[in-house]
Amino acid sequence: MPERNSNRFTRQLSCDRALEIADFSALNPAARQWLDTIANVRLHGETRAQPTALWHKEQPSLRPLPLHPFAIATVTQVRASRQFRVTLETNHYSVPAHYAGPVLTLKTYPDRLCLYRGEQLIARHPRRYDRCQDVEDPDHPKPLLEQRKKARDHQLFRRFLALSPQAETYYRQLEARRLNPHHPVRHLVALRDIYTPEAVSRALEDALVYEAFSSDYIANL
Repeated sequence: MPERNSNRFTRQLSCDRALEIADFSALNPAARQWLDTIANVRLHGETRAQPTALWHKEQPSLRPLPLHPFAIATVTQVRASRQFRVTLETNHYSVPAHYAGPVLTLKTYPDRLCLYRGEQLIARHPRRYDRCQDVEDPDHPKPLLEQRKKARDHQLFRRFLALSPQAETYYRQLEARRLNPHHPVRHLVALRDIYTPEAVSRALEDALVYEAFSSDYIANL
């Protein structure tokens, strides 16, 4: 219970029975004793009846508690940063990388937080109460890493095509032979930083003529 109410309750206990409350771990047992021996058996000032007697009269009229607990979340609108993080109380929680930027709905519970894009749940984390923590789901960066890899591969392919007018033909020949073109393409692009562009282009054209589909062979040429 809040500190103000607990202090008031402690003072009431002390006035009624001079109970000494050492710490909060003793509060619930003391409260139960106070209810059973004092509060629920004395005459109420308004009803002029014992609460225990009124309880038996009112109980048949009470409805059962709901099967599912009430949603007690605090709902706010947030945006994830470029690092696909939302911030709550100095802690940073990840969302899937492609949700960086759009407006998201954050539902904060005492034990967890949930993030939604529209009605779709996109992230769920245990809530942290320590400070300045970074909480990341290992799956959340994967789309970004794949996107960056595709961008690097595309840039590498463009540099490869610039080696020679025959570069695209050479690449298709690699694919036709069911060879993984990534390694030779990367190697051939690296050769351009060692030799002149003209030398690499001439060696690649010779490799097509001799059907030599090995970057090591081209380096020897």
